[in-house]
Amino acid sequence: MREQLHLKKIAVIHTDFSEKFGIPRQSGLAPAKGRIVFEPEYRNPDALRGIENYSHLWLIWGFSEVPEKEWQPTVRPPRLGGNRRMGVFATRSPFRPNPIGLSLVELVSVDSEKDIGPTLLVQGVDMLDETPVYDIKPYLPYAEGVKDAAGGFAEEVKGVKLQAEISEEWKTEIPPDKREVLEEILRQDPRPAYQDDPERVYGMHFAGLEIKFRVIDKKAVVCGVYKNKD
Repeated sequence: MREQLHLKKIAVIHTDFSEKFGIPRQSGLAPAKGRIVFEPEYRNPDALRGIENYSHLWLIWGFSEVPEKEWQPTVRPPRLGGNRRMGVFATRSPFRPNPIGLSLVELVSVDSEKDIGPTLLVQGVDMLDETPVYDIKPYLPYAEGVKDAAGGFAEEVKGVKLQAEISEEWKTEIPPDKREVLEEILRQDPRPAYQDDPERVYGMHFAGLEIKFRVIDKKAVVCGVYKNKD
């Protein structure tokens, strides 16, 4: 039996997230889009034959920004305030024996570009820009739509959404096709659960912009929108 498996990167996904802070905590929570571009070896259109008939796809990908270190049997999920330990295999933490992620995304379109071949536009992403993709599999509703499934501690901390407040002054600085996504990210509250300082100004990078916001009385209030200097 083969003890080790060498994973090949088949593609990268391009998203609006250049840093971890602000990325939706799970796929499907915000309508953030991503473009999957295949590596030259896998740009054969035949490899995607029939994929357009599926509405959703499973993406298997790598946590590219996780530092290499010895694995630990327990982790501190930020959604639990950072002070409760849970078993690593009972969480979606990136700090795992193998830094592999799994996301369910909606397939928006199958496209083709002259220089890079077939690409996939997907929605509901929770990945950094240029995240490596190791495999793509179709979602099968008849087999994978589990009714009355238990959600463990994750159900306990879904929490109440914030209100997103963006004044017209700052809204005009945000491309129209990015506003809905940004508002949903803010409603989901990107802060760690242990941070609740109404005076603190948070900053997140999204779609080439730096978004400044504060959380006051259950409202995420945008107080600045600036173009990234880099």
